[in-house]
Amino acid sequence: MKLLNKRQLREKTSISNQHLDRLEKEGKFPLRIKLTDGIRVAWLESEVDDWIAERVRLRDSQH
Repeated sequence: MKLLNKRQLREKTSISNQHLDRLEKEGKFPLRIKLTDGIRVAWLESEVDDWIAERVRLRDSQH
């Protein structure tokens, strides 16, 4: 399993920190994993990849 930090997550999704936080709070984005003392967080790359793939499926199903 590979973890993504917040910088890597932004690069992979092209979504701002604020929007990512909002999506996560609304249950529309994979939840973060708290590392060490709870300050450092990361996301499972496989879950983020699945989320991106679902966006593509939704796009393709609308055409």
